[in-house]
Amino acid sequence: MRRSFHWTIILGALLALTLGVAACGGDDDGGDEQGTTQGTPAEGKRGGKLTALWASDVDYIDPGITYYQVGNIIVRATQSSLYLPKVDDAATPEPILAESDPQISGDGCTVTVTIKDGVKFSPPVDREVTSADVKYAIERGFFNSVNNGYAGAYFGDIKGAEVGVKPGTKISGITTPDDLTIEFALKPAEGGECAGGVLAGALVMPLTAPVPEDYAREFDAEKVSTYGQNQVATGPYMIENDASGKAIGYEAGKRIHLVRNPNWEQGQDSRPAYLDEIEVQQGNDDPTVMSRKILEGQSMINGDQPPPPAVLREALTQRQEQIELVPGGGGRWIAMNTKVAPFDDINVRKAVIAGFDKEALRLTRGGETIGDIATHYIPPGLAGFEEAGGFEGQGQDFMSVPKGDMNLAAEYFKAAGFESGKYEGDEELLMVADNEGVGAQTAENAKEQFENLGFKVRMRQVTHEAMYTKFCGVPEQKVAICPNVGWLKDFADPQTYLDATFHGDNILPANNNNWSQLDVPEINQAMDEAALLTDPAERAQAWADIDKMITDQAPAINWLWDKTPNIRSENVNGVIDEDNALWSLAHTSLR
Repeated sequence: MRRSFHWTIILGALLALTLGVAACGGDDDGGDEQGTTQGTPAEGKRGGKLTALWASDVDYIDPGITYYQVGNIIVRATQSSLYLPKVDDAATPEPILAESDPQISGDGCTVTVTIKDGVKFSPPVDREVTSADVKYAIERGFFNSVNNGYAGAYFGDIKGAEVGVKPGTKISGITTPDDLTIEFALKPAEGGECAGGVLAGALVMPLTAPVPEDYAREFDAEKVSTYGQNQVATGPYMIENDASGKAIGYEAGKRIHLVRNPNWEQGQDSRPAYLDEIEVQQGNDDPTVMSRKILEGQSMINGDQPPPPAVLREALTQRQEQIELVPGGGGRWIAMNTKVAPFDDINVRKAVIAGFDKEALRLTRGGETIGDIATHYIPPGLAGFEEAGGFEGQGQDFMSVPKGDMNLAAEYFKAAGFESGKYEGDEELLMVADNEGVGAQTAENAKEQFENLGFKVRMRQVTHEAMYTKFCGVPEQKVAICPNVGWLKDFADPQTYLDATFHGDNILPANNNNWSQLDVPEINQAMDEAALLTDPAERAQAWADIDKMITDQAPAINWLWDKTPNIRSENVNGVIDEDNALWSLAHTSLR
């Protein structure tokens, strides 16, 4: 076995995000600590309560299901996945539950991980974690009661893994030779090689956080698992629970109350865990009020909702030290459902993209400060970005005019059979959108633009998590337009940006992230072949070629590579999780 070779070339040889980030440090005496903000160190201290103001809830509270940005922030504070991206260097993974880097065989068909001795579950389980707990955690991702949204994409090559199996089903390709060792045996492709590097990269995902089978089995046996409401933790924090394990600190749509995990030991991993208590307050649906509370108050941060454009402009001029603009390694698009007429016609989709004013969409979030107009999919900071055209794009005419070209749109509408140069259908198309904040403003603008192109649109506005979990992520709902979707890399590799969102095999009945339901055999095959590549240059070029294939299909109005604006109160030493582009709860402290 070659120690961490594939791990290094796939995750380490990537384009660095263009940010200056200071390193964490500090003493161990329990007094003042050196924390990290985006780019500059700041003094912090141990103890205290932090309040995070959110508009909505997590998508799922279960660490083995959540696939939403703020859900990931909670998991990174409460759970210990095998690895995590370094908080100040998203391209570099570091061991959390694991003892060291994964070992990958020369053919990529076996991946072996050793976990740390002495890591314990929070009450009421109160026992040490074993490799069997990691095995069960990954297996449950494939249960039909759990339906993890990325298990098939990143763990589906493990021998015996099958999506949608009944609870309790074992995966033969995951073995535990002893209590601290876990081995993954992968199915080889036609040439005999396996995608061990991709699996190794995916070991940063929340699905690898251990779950005790003896405790969780009864919750997973239900039609829809309730383990999330009864979860135990292995990270520095835990959702407040009662003696039975019920998460009384979680009230859906209202609050998430994190307290210290009494079984987590300082120094167990790299998370400093300065705070004693974290209160996530949901329902802050007025972004202006929320933002002013944070900027003018004490011990508060934002979460799922950025400041509105007016407050953002003011903060950038008057409170610059309280705001961080973070390139997130992601983007935003308006998904058009390719399985629903008229978006099953590629010329209609190209007409829409050609006619859309992306500058107007960007203004709904704050203008050019918050990001660049996208010209293709792979965002800045990921391998393949330059090969896919960089900021200039790939030359598609329908992507070439940021403010929209109605004459070009008319040409594509005529090619689709609409002689007027606009859409002429009578059907009313369902659009499901955010009901609050800047997302609602973007949706209103998108609706108006669709109507200007001739479409009749019925917009249903719901909470952000409901938009994903009940509508846009559920294909049977037949939502034609999803104007508020977007994606962050799962880890520092272009496959994590394109596979889950545009591979036809990843169209799932629930927790689906291929919102356009794009299913093109040539693209699917190209992705399957690119997943096996390990040479950095070949891999970057292969995924850049796939990017062009997807862009050519016009599955969405791809309008922004964004920079996430985060705000904090003056007494908060905020630390950005560069990978997730939000504040890291396990690294932030009070001054």
